[in-house]
Amino acid sequence: MLDPQRTALVLVDLMDRIVALPLEPRKGTDVLSAAQELAAAFRSAGALVVLIRVERPSAAEQPPGSALVAGLRRDGDLEVVKRTIGGFQGTDLDARLRERGIRTLVFGGIATNLGVESTARAAADLGYDLVFAEDAMAAFTAAEHEASVRLDFPRLGTVTKAADLDFAHG
Repeated sequence: MLDPQRTALVLVDLMDRIVALPLEPRKGTDVLSAAQELAAAFRSAGALVVLIRVERPSAAEQPPGSALVAGLRRDGDLEVVKRTIGGFQGTDLDARLRERGIRTLVFGGIATNLGVESTARAAADLGYDLVFAEDAMAAFTAAEHEASVRLDFPRLGTVTKAADLDFAHG
C-alpha cells in the first residue's frame, strides 16, 4: 500500500518525439495511455505527479516534439527539465521531493533502460523506496526492457503492474 502523502509518480520523457519512436515490448502510445491512467489515479489520491522531460544541453532551439505530450501535465504536477539521461543530475528534483516529504517513487516512461533506469538508480542512491510500473514503460528493444525489469529493477525496488498499485486510505 502506497501512502499518497509520501509517494510520487515519476514519468520520464513522455514527449511527442520520444513517444513516436519505434519501441518494444509496447508502443509509445500504449505507454502514454498507461501513464495517463496512473497519473489520474495518483492525482485522485492526492499524490504528486512528476513529469521529467529532456532538453539538449546548450541548444538554442529544441527539436520539434520536445514538450511534454499535450494534456499530460495538470495543475499541481511537478515538471523537471533534465539535460542528462537521468532526472536528478543537475536538477532540483531531489530538493523538491524532500520538501514535500516524498519517500517512495513509482516509475514509468521511456526508455526503460535509459531515462527510467538512470533516474531510478540515482533515486536509490539518494535513499528513496522504488516501485516500477512495468506496463507503463518501454525501450528500443524488448531485450533491453526485459533486462531492466527482470534483472536490474528487482535489485532496486519492486516491479509490478500499474493495476496492482494501491493507495492506503486513512
